[in-house]
Amino acid sequence: MTEVPTLAQLARQLGAELRLAPGADASCLVSGLNTLQDADTSQVSFLASAAYRRFLPGTRALAVLISSDMASECPVSALVVDNPYHAFAQATALFDRAPKPSAGIHPAASVHPDAEVHPRASIAAGAVIEAFARVGADASIGANCVVGEGSEIGEGSRLYPNVVVYHGCSVGRNCIIHSHAVIGADGFGFAPYERQWVKIHQLGGVEIGDEVEIGAVTCIDRGALGNTVIGNGVKIDNQVQIAHNVRIGDYTAIAACSAVAGSAVIGKHCTLAGGAGVVGHVTVADGSHITARTLVTKSIDRAGSYSSGTPFSDSRSWRRNAVRYGQLDQMARRLKELEVQLEQLAHRGD
Repeated sequence: MTEVPTLAQLARQLGAELRLAPGADASCLVSGLNTLQDADTSQVSFLASAAYRRFLPGTRALAVLISSDMASECPVSALVVDNPYHAFAQATALFDRAPKPSAGIHPAASVHPDAEVHPRASIAAGAVIEAFARVGADASIGANCVVGEGSEIGEGSRLYPNVVVYHGCSVGRNCIIHSHAVIGADGFGFAPYERQWVKIHQLGGVEIGDEVEIGAVTCIDRGALGNTVIGNGVKIDNQVQIAHNVRIGDYTAIAACSAVAGSAVIGKHCTLAGGAGVVGHVTVADGSHITARTLVTKSIDRAGSYSSGTPFSDSRSWRRNAVRYGQLDQMARRLKELEVQLEQLAHRGD
C-alpha cells in the first residue's frame, strides 16, 4: 500500500471488526504501527500476549488489534480479530516502505552473455551474474551480489546486497536472502592421511524451495555428494550454519546462531531456538521444538519439546553445582549400593 489508509480501510484489509471508542472517527488516517507503550494517536498497535496486557490501559494508540476476549478492556478503538499477531504481521506488509528495485540491469553490473536474465528482473550495480545462471521475472539481485555459474534465482526472489550464491545452486520463488549470506560454499570435508588433511571436493549443490527467508551472515554449505536441501517456507535467522547435505523440512524455523552439522535431517514444522545445535547424521521428527542452547546428540523420533543444558545461576552456586555434576557417577554408584543393602535388610526382616 502506497497511500496512508484510514482506520476503516485498515479494518477491511485485515478482516477485522472495528469497534470505535466514544468520539473516535473511522475516517482517521493511520500513520503506522507501534507498540502499546510507544504508539501515538495516529498509530495502530496490537496485543497478542497476556504478558503485555498491563500496557493496554495506558496506551495512546489510535486503535489496537486485539482478540474478542480482551476487547472490552481496550480504552481506545479496537480492531477485533481471531489472531492479533497474525493480523499484525499482515499489517506490516501494508506499511512496508522498503525501496522496491526497478527492473533492468545497472550499467555497472556484470552479466555474462550466456546468462539468462528476465526483462522484469532487477540487477543492481556491482552485481555479477555468471555464465548459464538464470534470474527469473521480478527477481532482485542487490548491489555486489554474485550469482555463480549455472545457478538459478526464482521468480520474485530478492537477494540483498553482498549475497553470494556459488555455482550450481537453486533458489526458489519469492525467497528473501539477506546481506552477506553465503549459499553453496564448500562443506567441511577432509580426509585424514599421514598426519595431514586431504580436501574432499564438494560435488553437490544447494536446493532452496519457495517462500524461504535466510538471514544475514548465514551460511548454507553445498552437498558433498547430492544437494543440501532447504524446504518450502523455511525461515532461517541471522548467523546460522547449515552444513553439507543437511535436509530441512517445509516450514521449519531456525533462530540465530544455531548450527546443524552434516547430513542431519530436520523435519517439517520444527523450531530451533537461538543457539541450538544438531550433530551430524541424526534425524529430528516433524513438529519437534528445540529450546535455546540445546544440543541434539541423537535422533528424535517423536514430536515434542526438547531441552538440554542447565539454566544460569549466581557464579558461586554454579561452581558448587558444577563440582557436584562431576560427582554424579560416583553418587549414583553409592545410591545403588545403598539400595542393595536396604533390600538385603528387608529380606532379613522377612
